Amino acid sequence: MTALAALAGLSCFAASGPAGLQLAALKLPPGFHIAIFSDQVPGARSMTLGAKGTLFVGTRESPGAVYALRDEDHDGRADKVVTIAKGLRMPNGVAFRDGSLYIAEVSRILRLDRIEEQLDSPPQAVVVTSALPTEEGHGWKFIAFGPDGLLYVPIGAPCNVCKPKERRYAAITRMRPDGGGFEVFAEGIRNTVGFDWHPETKELWFTDNGRDLLSDDTPPDELNRAPRAGLHFGFPFCHGGTISDPEFGAERPCTAFVAPERNLGPHVAALGMRFYRGSMFPAAYRGRILMAEHGSWNRSSKIGYRVMQVRLEGGHAVSYEPFIEGWLQGQSAWGRPVDVLELPDGSVLVSDDKAGAIYRVTYKEAR
Repeated sequence: MTALAALAGLSCFAASGPAGLQLAALKLPPGFHIAIFSDQVPGARSMTLGAKGTLFVGTRESPGAVYALRDEDHDGRADKVVTIAKGLRMPNGVAFRDGSLYIAEVSRILRLDRIEEQLDSPPQAVVVTSALPTEEGHGWKFIAFGPDGLLYVPIGAPCNVCKPKERRYAAITRMRPDGGGFEVFAEGIRNTVGFDWHPETKELWFTDNGRDLLSDDTPPDELNRAPRAGLHFGFPFCHGGTISDPEFGAERPCTAFVAPERNLGPHVAALGMRFYRGSMFPAAYRGRILMAEHGSWNRSSKIGYRVMQVRLEGGHAVSYEPFIEGWLQGQSAWGRPVDVLELPDGSVLVSDDKAGAIYRVTYKEAR
């Protein structure tokens, strides 16, 4: 069955209890609470919100599916979960604009028009572009529309470390909603699976996963800031702003590139990140970055598996601290955070592709 034909296949079910999820193990700052929004989204990855309150979630299932979730009784938990697409190839990224859902597969972008009006009978998908690279290595794509109305699409390096054969690799690209006007926005980015725009300056901030096979503790993952188009962030020549690559570093010095705004933990696999804009959390949280760290896969001692918070002052990152921890217990992880997304009421959702769950984080001041 082709991917487009498979879009007609649907499943719908009600959310159930948090079987196998260890919520009591999760630690948050005082006043914050975490609960299950849904535990029925296998391989839950990137998230986006529709204009009518529908949550859309990409996945890492095989074959891949995309889900739509609704909290129709407004109790803070999804009571409707619908499969709106299946049979797709690595449908990680989702973005919503003008009533349409955009889905990023590894090599193409699809669009489902008027999707919130027909969740139970999704429309035929429109192919926005099928011109993206087919390599699956670093092929999980996070997508989002920028303040300029363009669709931003990262293309990861097709390797651990190499000089890509085309400029569009190891880059963040952008295009019009119809797929035209394709261009490279920023390059030297090994693999970003999360970005957002500063609420005030509208500058693009993004996470980047550092190369493997140097050591347990180098290089760091990165949090970067791109105030304009045309910047180069170092890959494959330089890592973490100061670490010259042993194979390619002699060709160009680290001083030739934009240094990270903040170095993160080594191999933590920083993925989805969003600026907090809401009012449910304490006022000090407004403007902070909340960031999902998926967790290390090849480090001798595991690290990550948490949601971090980054505080900004004067437009720069000045702190990097845990917000939610506990998915990693010793050297065993029962969950792996992927993305964060703020809801209109100011609560925050966190997706988890290992547990197949989406959590909702709320705040209530103790009295």
